[in-house]
Amino acid sequence: MNALTMNVRSVVSEAEWDARVNLAACYRLMPMFGMSDLVYNHITARVPGGEDRLLINPYGYMYEEITASSLITINLAGDVLLNPHEQYTMNLAGYVIHSAVHAARADVECVIHTHSRAGMAVSALKCGLLPLTQTAMRFGSIAYHEYEGPAIDTEERGRLIHDLGDSDAMILRNHGLLVACSDIPQAFNTMYWLEMACRAQVDAMACNTDLHFPKEEVIKKTAYLYHPETRRPYGVMEWPAMLRLLDRRDRSYRE
Repeated sequence: MNALTMNVRSVVSEAEWDARVNLAACYRLMPMFGMSDLVYNHITARVPGGEDRLLINPYGYMYEEITASSLITINLAGDVLLNPHEQYTMNLAGYVIHSAVHAARADVECVIHTHSRAGMAVSALKCGLLPLTQTAMRFGSIAYHEYEGPAIDTEERGRLIHDLGDSDAMILRNHGLLVACSDIPQAFNTMYWLEMACRAQVDAMACNTDLHFPKEEVIKKTAYLYHPETRRPYGVMEWPAMLRLLDRRDRSYRE
C-alpha cells in the first residue's frame, strides 16, 4: 500500500473506499472494451451517505491509471473537497454534465459519458439508434439531447435534464453516449450494451443493403422483457466477474 493510498483511505469511510474501488474498476474496464477517449470523458459516482458529494477522475489521467485513491471528491456546486494531487484537478465539462444529472436524479448513483467511435457515429445519424438487434431493442426508450457545443455552459444543464427525463440512457446528438444508473455495476453494463448496439448498427448500415426490422409488436415485447424491472437489475450478477477479470491482469486499481 503506497503513501497516497494510506492517506486517502485514512480520511474516508469504508463505504466510500468501497465505492472508490468499484469506480476505479469501472474506469479500468472502459479502455479494455474500447470505450475510453485518451484523458477525456468521465465516470462519476455518488459518495455513499453524502448525496451532494461525487467522485470524479483527475483531468489528465488516462483511464488505465485510475486508482481508488486517485479519485477527486467534489460537491454538486463544483467545489473540490478532496484532491490527492498537486498538478491535476477535475474537468469543468465533466462537472457540468455529471453534476446536472446527479442533482436532478436522486435515483442515479453513477453516470458514464463516452465519445466512442460507434457512439459518435450513431449520434450523428438522423435515425438515431435503430431496433436492428435484440441488444438495441433493450433501449427502446432511449433519450436524445441536441448538441449545443462543448459542455461548459451551465445553462445547458436544465435542457439536458429535461431531455433525459427518467431514462437510464441518452444519445447526445453529434457528441456521444450517456448512461445514468442506480449503481456502478448497472452503469457499466448499460453502457457496454449500448455501445455494442451502436457498433452492430454501424456495421449493418455499412453493408449498403436493405435492413431487416422485426415487427413492431416484437420490438415492444423485447423492450419489455429486457426492462430491469421485468428481468433483473443489469450488472449485479456480472460485476464480480468483471472484477475477477481485472484482478487477473492488474490489481493496482484497488490502491
